[in-house]
Amino acid sequence: MTKVLRFHLDEHIHPAVAEALKRRGIDVTTTYEAGLSSATDLQQLDYSQEERRVLVTQDADFLRLHRAGQPHAGVVFCRQKRLSVGDISRGLILLRECLSAEEMVNHIEFL
Repeated sequence: MTKVLRFHLDEHIHPAVAEALKRRGIDVTTTYEAGLSSATDLQQLDYSQEERRVLVTQDADFLRLHRAGQPHAGVVFCRQKRLSVGDISRGLILLRECLSAEEMVNHIEFL
């Protein structure tokens, strides 16, 4: 596996997840940091693809965009209410260890 996963967290993911990943040296952006606070789901997905970042979300609209054939750099879908910040962070770290950026293209993983 060559390219290491980089993440983009949408506004539905708690900011503490980004902080936990950054403390471990993982490259991660947030919707707020990227200036996308008022962006549509499609704009978020386009940004993630342009930046080659896996989008992390709990918004099911991204699953619909995937099913409709919208290209993307990868989506990690999680239900934040079911998972703690630590659970989400550990899940993303594990995905980063197991999958490459190339393997995530147009692929969805569920936490």
